[in-house]
Amino acid sequence: MSNPLEDPREMKVLHKMLNSFFHYRSQAHYHFTHKRRQSFYAMPQKHWSMLAAPPFHLLETLDKVDDAIDQNAEISEAFLKTGLGFAGIDSAPVQENSSWTSVNDISTTPAWKSTPNPQEQEKAHATLRQLYRDWSAEGKAERDACYGPIIRALDVEFGDVPYAQKGNIQVLVPGAGLGRSLYEIVRSGYSAEGNEISYHQIVGSFHMLNCTEQVGQYTLYPWAHDFSNHITRSDQLQRVLIPDVHPGTELDKASEDTHIHAFERISFSSADFCVAYNKPLSSDVYDAVATIFFIDTAPNIIRYVETVHSCLKEGGIWINLGPLKWHFENSPPGEKDKSEDAVDIETTDDAGIAEPGSVELTNEEVVMLVEKCGFMVEQQQIMTIETEYIGNPNSMWKGTYRPSFWVARKVSQ
Repeated sequence: MSNPLEDPREMKVLHKMLNSFFHYRSQAHYHFTHKRRQSFYAMPQKHWSMLAAPPFHLLETLDKVDDAIDQNAEISEAFLKTGLGFAGIDSAPVQENSSWTSVNDISTTPAWKSTPNPQEQEKAHATLRQLYRDWSAEGKAERDACYGPIIRALDVEFGDVPYAQKGNIQVLVPGAGLGRSLYEIVRSGYSAEGNEISYHQIVGSFHMLNCTEQVGQYTLYPWAHDFSNHITRSDQLQRVLIPDVHPGTELDKASEDTHIHAFERISFSSADFCVAYNKPLSSDVYDAVATIFFIDTAPNIIRYVETVHSCLKEGGIWINLGPLKWHFENSPPGEKDKSEDAVDIETTDDAGIAEPGSVELTNEEVVMLVEKCGFMVEQQQIMTIETEYIGNPNSMWKGTYRPSFWVARKVSQ
């Protein structure tokens, strides 16, 4: 993989990620409580006075949300420190109340620090919220519904391999996100390589896997930003502790009686999946590819299928679980490459996800495409157990998926 620190365009994207984690605290306070206080006091006085008094205490609620934001900010700023190290930048100071917020001399202001970008701030918020799904005890039901079938399919395929030797089986996990699926696969004895294009997710996963010191190290309020569809105010202010496991300790335990220690069986790449893995260096390398809530991120699904086929060994399996909520649905041609950070497709042979053009297929059509591109689909079903994606179990609104699950084997063409 190329070194992102050597590419000015990549450094711009890295800087935006760092800036968004840096600004989380002030931006969350401004958007989620300060503006609400303004709207609250804009009501007739007799109305806001009623809601400020018992039994409503709405002003006290906003104070509690502010406290929750400050707790979340501790995680955001921990990710910032990790991200600064990832980018090779001096990590001190990082808090918003530091001298950086008051300096006027631009020469002393870090290159990565700029005005908040709403799109990047939303990515920071989404990354923090995803910690609920991947690294809290309360997110276990979602993990079991999505990661469980993947592990079971691997165990069926490689059931004859002794546990001590499973580390020789190479599994690729595109779209590895915050790293929990990667952790679970390695804990089950396999070697796994995660791939992710989002620097927010890359830094978050690196921190959770490598920098956490104990179970329950951080306090997260996953629903503090949401003010709709709560039955009680305590539902909005639900508190969870992360991580629910200490990855280092558990992976060390999982290394007993194995030929390869778990620390040597886990790796991560930061790159566009199609650009990085549809290359001769990655050809015929992996015994299995596991895609979880991933394939619908493709503008052109054929690129994903071709890349998986290229990097799998002959006879290797592709295990997929997820919906088809096509991320680029209704995007006009060229929309993806309008941003200042987009790859110049005129000078790049393979622009990956920035490539123009997109298509949305049905599940039936996806399966037919997989078979047409050099796979034999051995198992497929629409899961009977519905699952949410970062769903609030106490919310009055539910958004559930019936994921498609299939196992396909690479065959000779």
